[in-house]
Amino acid sequence: MKELKTKGAQPELVADVEVYAHAGQMLLEYPDMFGDQAAIEHAFTTLDQGIERGQQLQSNSPKWNEGRKQIHAYTSEIDGAVLPYAITLPGNYDPSKPTRLYVLLHGRQNTATETEFIYNQLNRRRAGNPPVADQGQIQLDCFGRINGAGWHWAGERDVFEAIAAVKQRYNIDDQRIILRGFSQGGEGAWHISLHHPDRFAAAEIGAGTVSHTAEQHPEFKPYQLSTLRIWENISEWALNIHNLPLAGHDGETDLGQLESSLRARAQLEKEGFPSVGEPDYLRSQGVPGLWMQSLATDHGTSPLVRQRLDAFLKEHGDRGQSSPDHIRFLTYTTRYNRSYWVSLDGLARHYERAEVDAQRTGGGASYELKTKNLTRLVLRETTNAREIKIDGQTLAVTAAPEITLDRTGTTWTVAKNGPVSGLHKTHALQGPIDDAFLDPFLLVRPTGTPWNEAVNQQTLRTMARFERLWGRFFRGHPFIKDDKDVTAADFAKYHVVLFGDPGSNRWVAKLNGKLPFKWTPESVTLGGQIYASNENYPALIYPNPLHPANYVVLNTGLTIEDQGYNGDYGTPLWGDYAIVKVKPGAAVPDLVTAGLFDENWELPK
Repeated sequence: MKELKTKGAQPELVADVEVYAHAGQMLLEYPDMFGDQAAIEHAFTTLDQGIERGQQLQSNSPKWNEGRKQIHAYTSEIDGAVLPYAITLPGNYDPSKPTRLYVLLHGRQNTATETEFIYNQLNRRRAGNPPVADQGQIQLDCFGRINGAGWHWAGERDVFEAIAAVKQRYNIDDQRIILRGFSQGGEGAWHISLHHPDRFAAAEIGAGTVSHTAEQHPEFKPYQLSTLRIWENISEWALNIHNLPLAGHDGETDLGQLESSLRARAQLEKEGFPSVGEPDYLRSQGVPGLWMQSLATDHGTSPLVRQRLDAFLKEHGDRGQSSPDHIRFLTYTTRYNRSYWVSLDGLARHYERAEVDAQRTGGGASYELKTKNLTRLVLRETTNAREIKIDGQTLAVTAAPEITLDRTGTTWTVAKNGPVSGLHKTHALQGPIDDAFLDPFLLVRPTGTPWNEAVNQQTLRTMARFERLWGRFFRGHPFIKDDKDVTAADFAKYHVVLFGDPGSNRWVAKLNGKLPFKWTPESVTLGGQIYASNENYPALIYPNPLHPANYVVLNTGLTIEDQGYNGDYGTPLWGDYAIVKVKPGAAVPDLVTAGLFDENWELPK
C-alpha cells in the first residue's frame, strides 16, 4: 500500500486494494469475530486475492474490473474506513447508456466481517428466496458495516456513500435507483426509504424487525421516549409513501417480522388511504403502496410474490422518478426533512409530528400548502412561482430557484434564503447527542492537568469504550487528535467531540462559559442546579461556538447501550444534555439528569 500510494495510483483502484489490508487489520484487532474454521480459510483466500490485486496495480494491469461480479471499495468520510461493496452487472450492460440501480441491504450477519462479505459475494449463490429478474439493472450489495446497528448511523451512511461510489464508476440513471432489503435489511430499508422518500424511484421491503423499545422500557423518561420517534416508530412515517412507490412483503407465518408491513399499512389507512384486494395482495388507494404475503411461508419469499415484486420493480424502473406536483411529507426531526421540492427546516417542537401538504398548479405558478408544527419551510423549483397560499394566507412572491417562508405566531412571511439567524434547531443541527455521529467527527483527547483526576479518567474510559465498540461493530476507527494538535480547520471539517474537563482539555477550557452550563473546579451548574465537580460533569451536544455550522459534543460518544451497536435500533439515552457521575472502574458513568434543549438550544424553562 505504501508503494502504491507513493506512486500516485488512481485513488479508486488504490481503495480496491486497500480494502483487503483494512479487512486483515480488522481481523487482527478483533479475532473473535471469526465465526468458525471456514471463516479463517475464507479470510486467507480473500487476503491472497488482495495481494494479487496489489501486484496487478503495481504493474498497472488491474484485472478485477472485468466480469459481471466485482468487488470495489470506497473511503468513508465519516471515519476514513475503507469499506467494500459488491456490484453485479447485467448480462447486456452497455456503459454508454444510463442504467438502473438496485441497492440491496442484506439481513442480519453477525459474523460477516469484510473478508466474509467479499468471499460470500464472489463464491456463494444465494439460497432460499427466488432470484430477482434481470431487467437490465446493476445491483449494488452494500456492506453496511456488518449490521450497522440495523442500518442506522454508520450503517445508514454506508448506503449513501456506496451509491455515490458506484455513480463515480458506472453510468447510473439517477432517476432509476431502487432500494431493496429483507429481514434486518428490510428494517434498514423501512428506515432509509421513509426518511429519504425522494432518493429512490421505489422501495421493495421484505420483513424488518419492529421496535418494541417503549414497551420493554416502562422506566424511560419523556425525553427518551421522544427520541424513539426519530426512527423507532417507522409505521408512523408511512405517510411518506405518498411520493414513494413501496412494496412491503412478508411470509404469512413470519410472525416476528410480519408486523412491520401490517403496521405501515394500518397507519396509511388511518391517514385516509385504505387498502383493497385479496389479503395476500393489497393495494393502497391514493398512495403507491403494495402489500403482499407469501402464503404458507415463514421468513422468505414465495415464487408468486417474487413474480409480483419483479413486475413492481420493472414498472417503476421503467417509469423512473419525476418531481411530483403534490407532496405529502412528515417528519419528527429536521435531520430527515426533505422530499423533492419541499424542506421542513424549522419545527415548532421537535419529536412531535410535523408535516406539509403541498400542491402546485399552473406550471408552478401557484402553490397551496397546509402545514403542521412548522416554523420554517423552504420551497425549490420555484422559478415560475407567483403566488403561495399557506395555511389560509396568500403571499405574493417573486420567482426564484428557492423561496423560504417563516412563521411567527400564526403568520407566514417570505424570508431571506439561507440559514436562520441566531441559534435554532435546523437540519443536521438539532440533536440529540447521537446525531453527531451521522457525519464526520473528530475525537479530541485531553493532554493537560485535570481539575479532577477521577472525572478525567472517567471521560478517558468513556472515549476508549466508544472507540472500541465503533471499531468492532462499525469497522473503522474514529479520527482522533490530542487537544494540542487540533486546528481551526478541524472545527470547520468535523463535529468535534471533546473529552476531559477545562483543566485537561484546552478546547473545553476555551468553550467554558460559552455553553449552557457553568463549570468550576468545585462545581458544575446547569439550569440552576449545582453539582460537585469532583465526581459530576456535563455531557452534551451543542452548536459549536467556534464554528456554529457544526456540533461540539462533550464527554461522550453514542449514548446507546453496548448491544445497540450490533442490534436493530440502539436508543439514544441522554437526549441533548446530561449531568453524569463518575463510576469507578466503569466505562459508562452513572446518569444523574438529562433532557432536551428547546428549539433555540436553550434549557427548557
